[in-house]
Amino acid sequence: MTQQNVEMTLSEHLSELRKRLIYVLSIFILGLIAGFFVADPVYHYLTKAETAKGFVLHAFSFWDGIGIYMKIAGLFSIIITLPFTVYQIWKFVSPGLRPQERKASLKYVPYVFLLFLVGVAFSYYVVFPMALAFTTTITEKMGLVETYGMKQYFSFLFGIVLPVSLLFELPLLIMFLTGLRILNPIRLRKMRKISYFVLIFVAVVITPPDFISDLLVMIPLLLLYEISVFLSAIVYRKQLAADQEIEARYVRADDNQHAG
Repeated sequence: MTQQNVEMTLSEHLSELRKRLIYVLSIFILGLIAGFFVADPVYHYLTKAETAKGFVLHAFSFWDGIGIYMKIAGLFSIIITLPFTVYQIWKFVSPGLRPQERKASLKYVPYVFLLFLVGVAFSYYVVFPMALAFTTTITEKMGLVETYGMKQYFSFLFGIVLPVSLLFELPLLIMFLTGLRILNPIRLRKMRKISYFVLIFVAVVITPPDFISDLLVMIPLLLLYEISVFLSAIVYRKQLAADQEIEARYVRADDNQHAG
């Protein structure tokens, strides 16, 4: 009987997970459709920006234009879907949380959208111009004629913007997972060396191979991790205080029963 109950519980969990995934996929598809309406103004903004003025972009295949519009629509859909995805994760795990933990972890969801936009701004206005300037300088020194396809330009752009923007979600993600008791500052401090290595590797990969550019991206990423550890510690201390309060309440109730 116990095994049957466990199997039914597992089946219910899988059914709930599937429902959440369907919700997320539905919002992503709707965001993708809406993204096609904003793709044209976004494309014209990006091609008329200062970073793109020195380039004459070419289409080397019939699908290049459609492909760029799809990438812009996809990025737009990710921005829209991201906070909804986090909310669905919260909905999935919330039945196993205490009321105060439910409330504490829910408040992080609205900030997902804001931090992602900050990451987009930083990567587009800081990291991308540096990377573009470096590659252009090398091309000129080699005496090469710059003839770029629009597909290559936008692939280079999105290849920088998307990873950096997602990394800006790190503090919020850490606080959210700490609120769910999956992570804590003690574990994060133990993982510091590995985390630093990963973040430095990411910074080196997405920036031009010169020390200044690496440093300009590396420092914010490492600061993001340390901010994440600090915020995790705040959440963790509140959890410990809440646990002690609950434990003290049970002890007092037990003492009252014995006294009665």
